[in-house]
Amino acid sequence: MRLVFLVSLLRILRHRDAIGADLAPDEAVVLDPPDAPLRAALTAATAGDHGPARELLASTRAHAQWERRDAYVSRLARTALHHDGWLDAWLAESPEDPDTLLVVADFHLHQAWKVRTSARAKDVERDQFQAFFALLEDAVPVIGAAAELNPADPVPWRIALTHARGTQAPREVFDAYLAEAEARDPHHFGCHAQALQYLCAKWYGSHEEMFRYAERVAASAPPGSRLHALPLQAALEYRLSEADEPEGPDPYGPKVDAALTRALSLSDTYDGAGDREAAGFRNELALLLIMSDRPAEALDVFRSIGVHATEYPWNRLGDPRAEFLEARSDVRLDLASRIPLFGRPPRPPAVAPDWAALTPRAVAIVPAPPATVAQAALICGFSLRTAPAGEGYSYVEVVPEATRGRRAALLPEEPLTAAAETFTTGETWPALVLHRTPERCTVTALHQGRQIATHTWDAESPAPDHADVQDTAGDLARLFRVADPRPLAHILRATGDPVRHQAGLVTALGLPPVPPGFGGDTEILGGIPGARVQVRRSILAGMRDTMTTSTGSHPSAPGDGAPRTARWWLTRTAALALVGTGAVVAWWSPRIGWFRASLLSGAALYLAGSLASALRRRGRTAS
Repeated sequence: MRLVFLVSLLRILRHRDAIGADLAPDEAVVLDPPDAPLRAALTAATAGDHGPARELLASTRAHAQWERRDAYVSRLARTALHHDGWLDAWLAESPEDPDTLLVVADFHLHQAWKVRTSARAKDVERDQFQAFFALLEDAVPVIGAAAELNPADPVPWRIALTHARGTQAPREVFDAYLAEAEARDPHHFGCHAQALQYLCAKWYGSHEEMFRYAERVAASAPPGSRLHALPLQAALEYRLSEADEPEGPDPYGPKVDAALTRALSLSDTYDGAGDREAAGFRNELALLLIMSDRPAEALDVFRSIGVHATEYPWNRLGDPRAEFLEARSDVRLDLASRIPLFGRPPRPPAVAPDWAALTPRAVAIVPAPPATVAQAALICGFSLRTAPAGEGYSYVEVVPEATRGRRAALLPEEPLTAAAETFTTGETWPALVLHRTPERCTVTALHQGRQIATHTWDAESPAPDHADVQDTAGDLARLFRVADPRPLAHILRATGDPVRHQAGLVTALGLPPVPPGFGGDTEILGGIPGARVQVRRSILAGMRDTMTTSTGSHPSAPGDGAPRTARWWLTRTAALALVGTGAVVAWWSPRIGWFRASLLSGAALYLAGSLASALRRRGRTAS
């Protein structure tokens, strides 16, 4: 058993970075990213201006874009949970506007479900239920008014179906709402998805009724409609029902397989990777393929998802973005463990998307000279560019490489953060790592190899908890020797303009300003006078250079070294054969402990690595 584990581990170490090399990088993945018009409306709303949201929904109403209207309404309502002033102003200005009332109606439902939470009924407190039903009652006249003011719109009836599920409405009420929705748009995905929830076993139906409904709707849907993924949603709902896992043969196994086949065919009808419309059912498809032990197909679906992770279904497992990334990583590890040690991994698609434009930009500001930082970073496993940032300060960024080092491939953190954890270890000075995207800016403070504090400004997120902000501000003040943490706390609590707040915090900490061009190109430090690139080293070469580089001088580029003698080759080859054989015997024999087997394996890997490195140097010298 231990030998099987060792072989799997070696396969993973060898092949893991080749599997899914064309996937979007972890740091580029975002949760439910809005399209450009919605992003503009959300940004304005959080700043108190409802004008762009009003124009956006008026356009969807005028052009009968009901699916898009539904998605926009839901996202605006969720944003109003944290920034409600703009919605109050809009309602006061236009109390008879069907767009306003639609957002208000959905806002009441989001507010109610936030109070109730997604826990099962037995885990919800009595006072939570009372508040939940009171908020749902407030939504009734608003839903009715929204439906009356725009009779052709199916979206109020999607909200009514959600309301019926929350209020435990009887079947005849549900049927009446569903009939009204289908009369306006028989193929509206949001209405049918809410109906499916009402009919599932955990609410008011059963697995059989849920599958029957989903299959009927999908059978009548036009070609290319997302409704062909409704059986997939039913299958995933069934698989995620922990209390209803069958002990014997799975009675719904054929229905699950049929749903997967239908959803895979639907996914193939969309062109290219990263389609925003297909992201919802593709995320569900990836999870169900994983649960069905079909990792190769799941990896292909992750390729098609690109950077567009969605809150559902991953929120059923935990933090949605973290669960998405972990599932994607597990698929890569699973596939790598199945490839023979000296086999070839499957080739990625010939044309891979370029994710560079979507990757968050990252730069670190360090209160130490560039040569000192470079010397501390010799064993970090990344190629870095350092540049002076004033007297006694440095900027640092990761230099992208065609192939990552093996240590970098195994590190779970974003590259610059992982590098900073290494080069701050054992040093007296900290590092502040900045990340920037159009919607989100983050700062992470590190010291002694540990993340001390982190904070994110998001255009849509509410102001963070005051106590949490005070703790973060206190940590930053101690780390960067700021006497008064209160200005820091004020900046950390700010909302609306992430880029401005991030730059303001850097200034308040007494650090050099954010370098020019940050947030644009991937590499921005090359134009700064004195910038230098430090090439990634192996861990042994890094340790050697750490001990031989004089303090205060910039490490030189790694050289090829002296040619190896025949005696060197002979002794190490013989030692590898001997130690490798001993390692295999140690893992195979139950009488030899795991500690000795691990030591022998480590020695064999070291010898193999030194021989491989010498062969590469010999090839470069010959060429």
